[in-house]
Amino acid sequence: MKFEPIDKSRYRNHLNKVIIAAIVVLTGLSLGSAQLLIYLFPDSDGSHFHWNLSGVIFACIVIAVTLNKIKNKPFMYEVYYVWRLKQHLNLINRKQSTLKKQAAEGNSQSMQILHFYYQGLRKLWQLDDNTITMEELSIWQKELEGFARKYNVKLNKDEFDGGEL
Repeated sequence: MKFEPIDKSRYRNHLNKVIIAAIVVLTGLSLGSAQLLIYLFPDSDGSHFHWNLSGVIFACIVIAVTLNKIKNKPFMYEVYYVWRLKQHLNLINRKQSTLKKQAAEGNSQSMQILHFYYQGLRKLWQLDDNTITMEELSIWQKELEGFARKYNVKLNKDEFDGGEL
């Protein structure tokens, strides 16, 4: 995965619209379909939990299918890009302790993956205005740069394509 320039205000604007639309659709469809099911199949004891749950599940499926169909539209470009970036970072995060240990032992591939991970975190945190942990991220990057100097590895965030995990 390559890092691409993302317009922060456009990303936030489109993300907010997607979230609001999902909330409205979830609320409307889940309530509407649950009420329809309750009307068609009334329960004498008054418990309609299963119909309400069915309505929520139906609404979630509709939202998932819709998002999957529109993910490649220009409006969704930034939102979908950040979603994929978060997926990549999550995969790396699960193996972070192993990668750090391997990087300390001189494994250049682990260093490249961690370098991508740190650059991705920085980009993501800046897009989401999460600057609280930037200092900690700088410490991690300096540690990685020390390993790279020690083992003569040139760090390049474009060396990682995501298929190496």
